[in-house]
Amino acid sequence: MPNFPKRRLGRTEVQVTELGLGCATLGGSRVEVSAGQAESIVDAAWDAGVRYVDTAPFYGVGQAERAVGDALRDKPRDEWVLSSKVGRLLRPRTGGDAPADGRRRPLPFDPIYDYSYDGIMRSHEDSLQRLGLARIDILYVHDIGVYQHGPEANPALMRTLRDSGYRALEELRRGGTVRAIGIGVNEREVLLEAMQWGQWDAFLLAGRYTLLEQAPLDDLLPQCVKAGTSIVVGGPLNSGILAGRDTWNYETAPPEIAARVKAIAAVCDRHNVPLPAAALQFPLAHPAVAAIIPGPRNADEFRANLALLAQPIPTAFRQDLRAAGLLHPAAPTPA
Repeated sequence: MPNFPKRRLGRTEVQVTELGLGCATLGGSRVEVSAGQAESIVDAAWDAGVRYVDTAPFYGVGQAERAVGDALRDKPRDEWVLSSKVGRLLRPRTGGDAPADGRRRPLPFDPIYDYSYDGIMRSHEDSLQRLGLARIDILYVHDIGVYQHGPEANPALMRTLRDSGYRALEELRRGGTVRAIGIGVNEREVLLEAMQWGQWDAFLLAGRYTLLEQAPLDDLLPQCVKAGTSIVVGGPLNSGILAGRDTWNYETAPPEIAARVKAIAAVCDRHNVPLPAAALQFPLAHPAVAAIIPGPRNADEFRANLALLAQPIPTAFRQDLRAAGLLHPAAPTPA
């Protein structure tokens, strides 16, 4: 079993393995995943030495949390770290129409946004029930920001979080019910805003600090280092485009993104470096990053990620990327 290095989460005592397991795929929202398949993914990660697992109520509207709880319940609780999310409550689904966003819904619930004190307390308790576990270590506020809600609706939701919901998070952390709090989103702007009024242990940032995108180096990452806030990198393969698929931000990649990936892949080919290997290893070089949490669709894909993380990458490859303008000038790279 690999002995994955662990990194401290912010200024807390929580230690997470550098490789975590992202469990969005366990919800079966886009690719069908049975309960047995979901459990086999978690088991493969456990057998490989992964001790950090991230899930959320939204993933399969409850299915992912159920699968994670079933897979981890018999494991020694002090040996692993679990994060889940708040900001949505699951209500029984009574309508028969198909979901507007095209997602599959393995369980019969509709997610309702609620960033209030009561909503966050209820969401946390509901997650414990679905998981069948007595503790969640890290609690992230899920999918708040303009990217998710639009410029008109988001300011009121942010005020609710700032004036009401954040009080619940602080109360849970102060009492030791959770060990760390943060925000899990796909955009850095909302994190910069939240840093102005909250004390956050970690941010789960999906898809924005990757081999393809490094804009957070201009503002968010330096501020996180100064504040002692860790970054957990979700979506290090940018929804699959850095693993040979054509999806970026959960949709078909636009031409300019596809062209940039093609340029990165050309440098990879010259150095005989698999593109997904370079992508998985890149974020971990930054001192603010505590872990990456790719979301494998099956156990074989998880094991493939393990091999990619062990792939040697020559220094000259990274030098060529930088010379071609494909790496931010301030981007640290793995030794």
